[in-house]
Amino acid sequence: MEEKILKQSKNGMLVLILDLLAVVLSIAATVGGAYLALENGMGFGWVLFVIGLFGICFGWIPLIGLRVLKPQEALVLTLFGKYVGTLKGEGFYAVNPFCGAVNPAANTKLNQSGDVSTKAGIAVTKEGAVDMSLAMPSKKLSLKIMTLNNNKQKINDCLGNPIEIGIAVTWRIVDTAKAVFNVDNYKEFLSLQCDSALRNVVRIYPYDVAPGVDTTGDGIADEGSLRGSSDVVADRIRAEIQQRVQIAGIEIVEARITYLAYAPEIAAVMLQRQQASAIIDARKMIVDGAVGMVEMALARLSENKTVSLDEERKAAMVSNLLVVLCGNRDAQPVVNSGSLY
Repeated sequence: MEEKILKQSKNGMLVLILDLLAVVLSIAATVGGAYLALENGMGFGWVLFVIGLFGICFGWIPLIGLRVLKPQEALVLTLFGKYVGTLKGEGFYAVNPFCGAVNPAANTKLNQSGDVSTKAGIAVTKEGAVDMSLAMPSKKLSLKIMTLNNNKQKINDCLGNPIEIGIAVTWRIVDTAKAVFNVDNYKEFLSLQCDSALRNVVRIYPYDVAPGVDTTGDGIADEGSLRGSSDVVADRIRAEIQQRVQIAGIEIVEARITYLAYAPEIAAVMLQRQQASAIIDARKMIVDGAVGMVEMALARLSENKTVSLDEERKAAMVSNLLVVLCGNRDAQPVVNSGSLY
């Protein structure tokens, strides 16, 4: 389905003026014809009366074909089931009065910008305000950039750990004919494809950096992760969604991760694991520094010949220094009043 833009229909004001003028002339013809028919009994008066009455009865029909569009709005028109064209851009349009507007997603309300929830014939906006003008769903398509905030999903990463993740997808319609006719409901179609694409991409990455995991598909292990490579993951999600919704005439501007966490059933265990890993790394750094300080102390003592120690005394000194440097608490000094030997 190829989109056709109706560029020659932006003459709504001219049609309105001509139609109002025709209605006024019809009223005048009806009154004048009735007067001539009743006063003079002329046949021309009856003809003029019938013509004027016909104009009054059917003069309103062209007004049905008048359409007003605001900036970044579009209207898809069909005539007896056949696609006629699309009105795009702000203006006052006049089209065939028998044309109907089509928007299968007019009643669909998702968790996205611009949507409202309708209750009991009134429209309630996100702020809670009541707007009676929004009670009836509009058949117009918005060409503005919209943001779809999809619900959080529980997905297993590449290591099998369940995580919860949510994304915000920024999108817009670029082909109105494809959006209306190629899919049943382009809003629901977009939401489902976002869920599917998110699952496919998340299953490739671990939550945190893990050894031996290939996230790029080149056969070489890398350090890609959901937590550390959020920009790369977001770009892959955007490309995946764009490939899926191309048939619906939708352009994905951006996709961003809005929520990322371990699932509640393993969150406590994973926190302990992270704490243990941090403690091990800290201890390793402390031990490496302590060994270096002990080596430096022994080298300075031997170099300056401050004191001469045998191997047994060196081992005792190393042990004492390591206890002092690696201990969790402050060392308690012990004064030796006797001989070192």
